[in-house]
Amino acid sequence: MGIKRFYQIFSTLLRFGLDNLVPEKWRPWYWQLLRSGAFWLNNRHPEKTQGERLRLALQQLGPVWVKFGQMLSTRRDLFPDEWVDELAKLQDKVSPFPGEQAEAVVKKQLNLHSLDTLFNYFDLTPLASASIAQVHTAGLKQADGTVVDVVVKVIRPDIKPQILADLELMEAMAGLVARYLPDGKRLRPKEVVAEYRKTILDELDLQREAANAIQLRRNFEGSDSLYVPYVYADYSRPSVMVMERIYGIPVSDIAALKAQGTNMELLAKRGVEVFFTQVFRDSFFHADMHPGNIFVSRENPDNPQYIGIDCGIVGTLNKEDKRYLAENFVAFFNRDYLKVAQLHVDSGWVPADTSVEEFESAIRTVCEPIFQKPLQDISFGQVLFNLFNTARRFNMQVQPQLVLLQKTLLYIEGLGRQLYPQLDLWQTAKPFLENWVQQQMGPTALWRELKANLPFWAEKLPEMPGLLHNYLQQGPKNQLALLQQLQQLQLQQQEQTKKLTCAVFGGMSFVATVLLLTSGWTITAACGGLITAAMLWKIR
Repeated sequence: MGIKRFYQIFSTLLRFGLDNLVPEKWRPWYWQLLRSGAFWLNNRHPEKTQGERLRLALQQLGPVWVKFGQMLSTRRDLFPDEWVDELAKLQDKVSPFPGEQAEAVVKKQLNLHSLDTLFNYFDLTPLASASIAQVHTAGLKQADGTVVDVVVKVIRPDIKPQILADLELMEAMAGLVARYLPDGKRLRPKEVVAEYRKTILDELDLQREAANAIQLRRNFEGSDSLYVPYVYADYSRPSVMVMERIYGIPVSDIAALKAQGTNMELLAKRGVEVFFTQVFRDSFFHADMHPGNIFVSRENPDNPQYIGIDCGIVGTLNKEDKRYLAENFVAFFNRDYLKVAQLHVDSGWVPADTSVEEFESAIRTVCEPIFQKPLQDISFGQVLFNLFNTARRFNMQVQPQLVLLQKTLLYIEGLGRQLYPQLDLWQTAKPFLENWVQQQMGPTALWRELKANLPFWAEKLPEMPGLLHNYLQQGPKNQLALLQQLQQLQLQQQEQTKKLTCAVFGGMSFVATVLLLTSGWTITAACGGLITAAMLWKIR
């Protein structure tokens, strides 16, 4: 399956002429030889632009590649506008599958003989089509006879085998990278691919996505910054999800946002705040925040609110990673590079024998030029590239649990750059993070921990007197038993030492006896034999 899929990918790229996107100076001689050998795989779309050919190739290769294109579509600072405009179509304009197939999936998953049982109407023409699923508008019948507007999300039929084939190929390539590239082990490609496997397979389960959306909606209940549509959990199945229909403006439609008088500066700041709130307050963040999944409410343009959909991919951080990340961000914002370097060593992200002073100097070289600049003058892509080279010098290992966070940061930058390029990212995020770090320390944090563990201590408190009495009663006995065990161990060690000494002297006497016998000293050799026998008797 891996070889077959590799050929399919290779041939698709060549048939869309994507090999021409690589500058000629970067093409080694063996690539030229390989390309000439595949003479039957010529560019079949010479009339199309480079961006069109790139989009169509990724779309034909399937969801794994479409998602890659979605991420690239937010990077106008790295790629030509013509490429980005085409790749942006992958966010919600992937070729749909027939509506009749979607209807069949819905009926099978919800165990319906007819959609009329549950829906007042069901539009067979999809409202939007993405890499893994598409959505259809419908009217959901309520118990009181009313009808509410909903969207029905349906997983593409027979998509899982294609995803598994791509993952198999990626795992094989990761194994080759780990084995043959000098930097392979540090990059941990196998772990990264394993993390991606879990992420994309989770996205195939719409029941999991429904649970994620419910959790995210609860986290931002009553918030002016983010609204998450209501999910009808009773009608959620592995391949079908029913949720409230929203009527917002796509965040990428800058003209429409400006036309209604949206406060673009506040909208950009809230995007940053929403991200950091999800990561550090909730440890639960939407990890697929490309423009196709983010809308802006049409209500209150002066107080704009995001609307987030498609919660199939979420990220979480454990307590240790979250604390280290927050402290790293605050140290970065304060330009305390020595603390950044020390935190990396303390967290185990770089080897313990790393020179903190040298690491500090390297980080300063990368980060200092980007401060006090508006977002339009900063390329996080370039910063990440420079940090990657710095990490390589200091043998920093890739952290697979942070891959989703890094991808989400790139999405946030892309959104902020489009909405309000003058945004000062540092001044927006710094107060939030400083406040969060303060909340994790001191009396407030101690009181919060006590409250969190209060049920446990309330349960154990009645047992404390008995446990204390047993400890005090058994303590002397346990100490005496331990002392006796230590004394016995000491005696055993002394006995072993004696036996070892006798064995050494016995061996030496045996060698001397043999030498004396060969030299004719019979009587002396006999005495040596007696000594050898005595030593061996002691160690038997």
